[in-house]
Amino acid sequence: MIIALTGATGNMGRETLAELVKLNNIKFVKILVLPEDKKRTKLLFKKCGKNKNKIQIVFGNLKDIDACRELVKDTTYVVNLAAVIPPKSDKHPQLAIDCNETGVKNLIAAIEELETQPRLIHTSTVALYGNRNHIHPWARVGDPLLVSPLDTYSATKLRGEFAVMESDIKNWTVLRQSAMLHTNMLKDNMSDGLMFHTCFNAPLEWVTAHDSGVLIANIIKRDSEKDLKNKFWRQCFNIGADGKNQITGYDTLNDGFKLIGGTAKDFFKPYFNATRNFHGVWFYDGDKLNKLFNYVSQDVKDYWAEIGKIYWYYKLGKIVPKCLISNFAIKRLFKDSNSPAYWRKHDETAKLVAFFEGKENYDKLPKKWSEFNLMQEGKTFDGEPCDYAKLKDKKQAKLIDLGFDYGKKDSEISRDDLVAVAKMHGGKLISRDFETGDIYKKLVWEDQDKNRFSATAFSVLRAGHWHSDIYENFVWDFDRLAKKDKIYAQIWYDSHDKNENYVYTTDENFIEHIRTN
Repeated sequence: MIIALTGATGNMGRETLAELVKLNNIKFVKILVLPEDKKRTKLLFKKCGKNKNKIQIVFGNLKDIDACRELVKDTTYVVNLAAVIPPKSDKHPQLAIDCNETGVKNLIAAIEELETQPRLIHTSTVALYGNRNHIHPWARVGDPLLVSPLDTYSATKLRGEFAVMESDIKNWTVLRQSAMLHTNMLKDNMSDGLMFHTCFNAPLEWVTAHDSGVLIANIIKRDSEKDLKNKFWRQCFNIGADGKNQITGYDTLNDGFKLIGGTAKDFFKPYFNATRNFHGVWFYDGDKLNKLFNYVSQDVKDYWAEIGKIYWYYKLGKIVPKCLISNFAIKRLFKDSNSPAYWRKHDETAKLVAFFEGKENYDKLPKKWSEFNLMQEGKTFDGEPCDYAKLKDKKQAKLIDLGFDYGKKDSEISRDDLVAVAKMHGGKLISRDFETGDIYKKLVWEDQDKNRFSATAFSVLRAGHWHSDIYENFVWDFDRLAKKDKIYAQIWYDSHDKNENYVYTTDENFIEHIRTN
């Protein structure tokens, strides 16, 4: 058995490759590597140790269709982990398009050309769900995909995922990765203003890179030994963990600063970070994959214990005045173009509106923690009482109305269900012929702007896709769409005022703009 793997030099890719080469029934793993990544490739061989002879390198790029053809040829499985993620996608958006969108479509085309197709495991992202807060912190796979304005990463991942689901590949699966803990996270976060995008009250579910790698290996092991069939293929899953790994943005920062003997409040101020436009949720259905593949072995505490051992010298920070660390390690990032302080200084209106509802709200943010509301301290951001324990109780989760009985079996989904969902979105189902249960049949729909598009019932009802301008252009028009789309509205107005009427766009040079409808 031969496996093709993209993204092998990334954080999840390294762990996945190390697990795959341990499998007895694998002949070798073909990895697609950029020619300039030779140094990181050597580290992969070192990590795989005695199994390094099972690695075969294909030098190339996903935007090159011929490289994709060479990669997938003669393989049984293709695992696509490649992605250009923030902050790189923020500063080099064309790279995100080349990898997350064009690259995925090339990979699909290369697989579709083969007479004997390999099975495709495609990793997507929690970022598709957009911003969540205390009102709807729990999400399931069928929830609407309201990618955060001005986020090139999530827009390109949305398009790539949709292309997989609508492809002619016979066996595919989409795995939406949660927030991921990896050994480079601290180093990465301390080099860019991206850390200020994390809302303190955002719900976050963490899975380690190690456990994610185990998941991929367990999928292939089980499927190669016994076909998973309807339990797994042509499905979409959230890669989740459990309650111990479901925390908030503030909790995450707090856990990290414990390494140097402090708390988030010692090093951050409440006005440092965004108040919306992030992407994080707790997965209501995140346990489905673990029940199938038993991959979760680490929790957040395990991760920070490991980081404490790897970066033991961080403990020396305990003897350094906290104000010095804040000034020289954190506030220095205010000058980074990805930080809110930079946006304010340079009057970048589009970002200030997207992340703070405008510069006036940014300027009004409290300077003291005593004036800022945290969910785990019993208040929502707006100051309303909050029972944090109840909020985290999955049994009491508040789920949104998706327009049909989500608990139905696929075989029971009828045309009436499709019509009802389209109507909730403010659109129509155009196709007349639909046999109950035929959820992978390509259908024609009409969105609220009377634009016609093709999508299966699975993509719309089971995976949350619904056409808008974001599928073709970098135009985030959800303020207007939510006024007629009853599914969008349930989430969008959790963090946006109903009177907001903005359109967020980027031009051909990826410069952000904002206008009113």
